[in-house]
Amino acid sequence: MRAVIQKSFGGPEVLEVVETERPAPLGAEVLVRVHASSVNPVDVGVRSGAYPLLGEPPYGVGWDISGVVEEAGPGARFKPGDEVFGMPFFPRAATGYADYVAVPSRQVARKPATLDHVQAAALPLAALTAWQGLVDAAGLTEGQRVLIHRAAGGVGHFAVQIAKARGAHVIALASEAKHDFVRGLGADEVIDYRTTDYTEAVADVDVVFDSSSEGVRALEVLKPGGTLVSIMEHWNTELAAKIEEAGRRFAGVSVEPDYASLEAIAALVDEGRIRPHVTATFPLAEAGKAHELVGSGRVQGKVVLTVA
Repeated sequence: MRAVIQKSFGGPEVLEVVETERPAPLGAEVLVRVHASSVNPVDVGVRSGAYPLLGEPPYGVGWDISGVVEEAGPGARFKPGDEVFGMPFFPRAATGYADYVAVPSRQVARKPATLDHVQAAALPLAALTAWQGLVDAAGLTEGQRVLIHRAAGGVGHFAVQIAKARGAHVIALASEAKHDFVRGLGADEVIDYRTTDYTEAVADVDVVFDSSSEGVRALEVLKPGGTLVSIMEHWNTELAAKIEEAGRRFAGVSVEPDYASLEAIAALVDEGRIRPHVTATFPLAEAGKAHELVGSGRVQGKVVLTVA
């Protein structure tokens, strides 16, 4: 089978497609024939060495997958022919940019019926990050006010839709060119962070969903008892202490595989309440070009690799 690996840190050119042995599923695992795999900013950081999550190369690249179960090990909760999607093994290597991936069956869920594999592959890491931050960590409820940074990005565009599905009032930060897109996702207010200081324009927010390392600036908009959800500084104990001392709550989120949340997300997708936006697709052989685009920081929604 084909798989994308890297043998060193560096630019997109370090990604190479190699022929390797097809894995065999163990007990409670399924072998997934991958049809699509999406590219996330974390993939770019791992590849470059800016975020050495996996240690030193060599290793396989990518996490998000959508495909069809080819084989099922004893005790697996899916059978051959089932369509599944997920983010296996994160934060350990999964080699998701590949023809086949063997994964624990509880780390994937049944693919939303209303999506094709390209769209479904765009969901797992980004949508799980938003869900685990807003729903699990913050406990976002109907009528609350939430401020979402980078609202047009991969995680952000799901955060807006999940927050609206929870009945929240959504204040979104995005550049002027992306305002129509973010309003189309359901945002109630959209602020151009390049021309407006959001701390002067926003107040009394229940939840700040921070994907921009804003840190203590959140205190200027969070109401007492409000929650700062940070997906970039989940490790920052100093920031957590400052937020807690100010009478607010800090929730650092590092995404993890979770089939129950994937099922909840899939249900909202099939109800028409969440829709992934795929801005570009590339064949597996052009993974480097996909990384170059994601690394530009200008992507609206997600970039996906087509595999099968």
